[in-house]
Amino acid sequence: MRNLTSKLRLPLRSFGRDEGGTVVAEAVIVLPLFLWAYIALFVYWDSFRSMNTIQKAAFTISDMISREQTGISTAYVNGMSKALEYLIDEDQSAKLRVTSVTWSTDNNRFEVHWSRSPDARLPELTNATLQDQAYQIPTMSPGDFVIVVEVEVGYKPSFDIGMPDQTFKQFIVTRPRFLPCLPLDAISCPVT
Repeated sequence: MRNLTSKLRLPLRSFGRDEGGTVVAEAVIVLPLFLWAYIALFVYWDSFRSMNTIQKAAFTISDMISREQTGISTAYVNGMSKALEYLIDEDQSAKLRVTSVTWSTDNNRFEVHWSRSPDARLPELTNATLQDQAYQIPTMSPGDFVIVVEVEVGYKPSFDIGMPDQTFKQFIVTRPRFLPCLPLDAISCPVT
């Protein structure tokens, strides 16, 4: 038995000291982790880029509507929906809702003056449904009007890294710049 252990000792020692092939073994272990990290960074960067693009597009639409000087029409809101889809990635489908909101001192709440959503993909706001989102509207003086532009865009990651599909939402509140109230089609502004 002693003879066998002495014969195995030398080859086992040389095997334990041999460092050939460790780079390959380490690369096999680490390479999948590096690839996953690279793809994950790409997906996270792409999601933040998409979120930023959607936010800028929503602010652009809100700013365009707030600068109108004669009022807008339903066809104009439909055109804003097409402009929104042009401003974001082509493969994403955007939902848009434009609402004129005022503060009612009689009812002590925000009220909808008018609301439009192209293609009815987002239901038009009512006084009841507006109250769920009233916390996002800043304090207003009685008789003031604001334009609320809501955008929802679905986002699906390019690679499956564990990030779920998401819906990016924007809620933009802007005062009309040149009119106290922005009329829509036959819905005129109240006379004060």
